[in-house]
Amino acid sequence: LENLQPEIQKLAERLRYEVSVRGRQLSWSEKVARFHFKKNLRRIITELYIRDNCHPFKATLMMWVQIPMWVCVSLALRNCSVGATDSEVQEQFSTGGTLWFTDLTAPDSTWILPISLGLMNLMIVEIFALQKLKATRFQKLASNFFRVVSVIMIPVAATVPSSMALYWLSSSFMGLSHNLLLRSPTFRRLCRIPRTKSDSDTPY
Repeated sequence: LENLQPEIQKLAERLRYEVSVRGRQLSWSEKVARFHFKKNLRRIITELYIRDNCHPFKATLMMWVQIPMWVCVSLALRNCSVGATDSEVQEQFSTGGTLWFTDLTAPDSTWILPISLGLMNLMIVEIFALQKLKATRFQKLASNFFRVVSVIMIPVAATVPSSMALYWLSSSFMGLSHNLLLRSPTFRRLCRIPRTKSDSDTPY
């Protein structure tokens, strides 16, 4: 998508000129000319997305799978920790922890898991924020929103069973690992990911 922007810009300039010429020939008003420009630009951009197989909607597909999965696993862990109909399951959770969180049915009284989760999520948000060379107003608002959510998740994670907080932390750790790995120039070359303007040879 990023690599397509110069081509889209060039085609938009050519289209603007063609619409301007056509508008003068047919005596279009400014409103009609703008309508034809936007309509044709949308068509051109869609054709480019199809050609390069990179429609923006594809970037959101994982989210539509991940969010319901995250919610379902969280609820399942909560039910196993505090609302299990089979007391044996709850008993296994109460003794199945490790290190300082040996009881997975109880919240983490040390706050190590919740604070680690908050910091991990903030790191992911900052990585995304630093990736944008010229962030739009919406992107800045989205970054600030996710920063607030990351901080709010700390007290939330401190009140839920440790099994949920541990799952959330593991999930965030995997997300952070993926983000860092995808910044690696060596890894990107191995996967044949095309270079973009925002790519850096020293991303870390």
